[in-house]
Amino acid sequence: MSVATIAPLAEKTPNFLIPNGTFYVELIAFAIIVFVLGKYVIPKINTAMTERQDAIRQQFAELDEAKEKAHSAEDEFRAQIADARQEAARIREEAREQGAAIVAELREQAQTEAARIVEHAHTQIEADRQQAVTSLRSEVGSMATELAGKIVGESLEDQARQSRVVERFLDELDASAGVS
Repeated sequence: MSVATIAPLAEKTPNFLIPNGTFYVELIAFAIIVFVLGKYVIPKINTAMTERQDAIRQQFAELDEAKEKAHSAEDEFRAQIADARQEAARIREEAREQGAAIVAELREQAQTEAARIVEHAHTQIEADRQQAVTSLRSEVGSMATELAGKIVGESLEDQARQSRVVERFLDELDASAGVS
């Protein structure tokens, strides 16, 4: 291009160092946007941020409180478990003591029952002995009467006389057995 063609272009091109009308319009539009943002948008954003920060602080406080409650609940749970273990040990010990008492009581009842059975056996033996003595007395009496009848040659058929003779004979036997 030649200089002649450049010169008319230079006159038409504005100098970028000198502000023109569009610069002022852009500057005013920027100022309006900054004003609107500063007046309406930024306070709402700040309010929302403040509310969010407060909510986060509250959540942290609730979290700390929940941690404290969890720790206290855990401590309480451990204490309850320890108490339950102690209670279980106490119950086991009581059961052992009751078992020992029951065994002792049953042993005592068994000894009492054994003593009663032995006493009953002694009574029964004594009754059987008395019955045997009575039975032997009557048999010995009848045999003695029969033998005496054969020796004497007379029949001792009178029952009252027979009983007196037998009783006297047995009494003499008892007396001689008691003296020896």
